Amino acid sequence: MPEYRRNYIDGGTYFFTVVTFHRKPLFENTDNIDILRSCFKNTMKKYPFTIEAIAVLPEHIHTIWTLPENDHDYSTRWKMIKSSFSRKF
Repeated sequence: MPEYRRNYIDGGTYFFTVVTFHRKPLFENTDNIDILRSCFKNTMKKYPFTIEAIAVLPEHIHTIWTLPENDHDYSTRWKMIKSSFSRKF
């Protein structure tokens, strides 16, 4: 398992790339993009953050987030987005 180095900065702006399992092109289907969108919205209600930019490609997404002041927990946000997408998918 890789040994990741994560940088946690309160109120930081972060760039992420997230790839689908086995690079399966899940986001070619607009219904799946709608599911992803709802997962982001639901997560943002509980754990607010600002999406500065997002690019959804067939098998991965790129996104830039800014977290609230005094908050650096992007890991929980990704956990919620990924798990809710998997359940809804």
